[in-house]
Amino acid sequence: MILTIIVFIIVFGILVTVHEFGHFYFAKRSGILVREFSIGMGSKIFATHKNGTTYTIRLLPVGGYVRMAGAQDDEEEIQPGTPVSLFLNGDEKVSRINTSKKTALFNGIPMQVTATDLEDDLWIEGYENGDESTLKRYPVDHDATIIEADGTEIQIAPRDVQFQSASLGHRLMTNFAGPMNNIILAIVAFMLLAFVQGGVGTGSNQVTPTPTNSVAKEAGIKSGDRITAVNGHKTANWADLTKQIQKNPDKKTTMTIQRGNQKKQITVTPDKKTSNGKAYGVIGVTEHLDTSFGAKVLSGFTQTWSMTLQLLSALWVMVSGHFSLNDLGGPVAIFATTSQATQMGLAGVLNFLAFLSINLAIVNLIPIPALDGGKILLNIIEGIRRKPLSEKVETIITLVGVAILVILMVLVTWNDIERYFIR
Repeated sequence: MILTIIVFIIVFGILVTVHEFGHFYFAKRSGILVREFSIGMGSKIFATHKNGTTYTIRLLPVGGYVRMAGAQDDEEEIQPGTPVSLFLNGDEKVSRINTSKKTALFNGIPMQVTATDLEDDLWIEGYENGDESTLKRYPVDHDATIIEADGTEIQIAPRDVQFQSASLGHRLMTNFAGPMNNIILAIVAFMLLAFVQGGVGTGSNQVTPTPTNSVAKEAGIKSGDRITAVNGHKTANWADLTKQIQKNPDKKTTMTIQRGNQKKQITVTPDKKTSNGKAYGVIGVTEHLDTSFGAKVLSGFTQTWSMTLQLLSALWVMVSGHFSLNDLGGPVAIFATTSQATQMGLAGVLNFLAFLSINLAIVNLIPIPALDGGKILLNIIEGIRRKPLSEKVETIITLVGVAILVILMVLVTWNDIERYFIR
């Protein structure tokens, strides 16, 4: 259980960090201010500020986020009536605004805020030192920072560095970069898997006997042999071969073996195994591996493409009228599957990481508001209309999307709990 928890945290952390780094990198390249890059959620454990971005590590080691200036999840900063303390730089401009009781600014000027403009004209005004007879206004430096209530210091968000100030192409690429990074992660994971396994399965009828408890090895089958027929049924590839062997648990089975230019027939009795109450036969062989460097590298791309097609096909089946909550899995299902992957060692974890990464990319590209796909759809609509939707309409669309996702998440999580822990 402890190992499963550790693997779950690492896998989930890698997935989210890689995804969010895609948004982060292209936002930075587009001139969009990334106010915070967080690994984890909840209370802050560590924070450091560099080149305009505050990097934080938070208590809950699952999830993470990129907070871009002017994006819809960027919070309103300072409300009228808020007590703050101001720190001025050499130009008598405000360089730091402290709204937190957890952090004290030495030589800070106490003020009760009445109004601010931290986007266009850059000023803050209020009553200084409790004197409500005089309203005092200070100019704010373009790169000033705000210390928020939890003590996290982030940069203010002037309009010229906000998300909406970037070109449409840059915003579209920033939205797409998260799923794109997950596809890249899957490619890398599948490549590593090929190196860990020592090669890539060829998918042919060429086999390698397992070293121990192998019916095939006892029958004289050698590495590189081809099993061309089972009980008279031709087996042109690995899928045909496994299908025919699995049909004969504990039954004498005749196989045609080709070794070089020679052919011979042998009789074996596949061992009986069971899965989900169904019996199937095994003889202890694995796919013959292509161990070349090129095949291992290429497998990252071919495996990713193959799994993407499988997942898209499954998604199509769901949306075409065969939807079931059992087809979906939330954190509970991922944790349960992590346990199975962990038992298979590093190869199992790498395969699981690649699978989840492709899933995350595809799900995020679904054009539902609040997901990356929904944001990309709004970018496309803006490109067609040659102007963005109004902020009010976009907010309503996003809130509807969030509501759908929250309801779906609750339903999926409860269904997972029933599947794995109640039934």
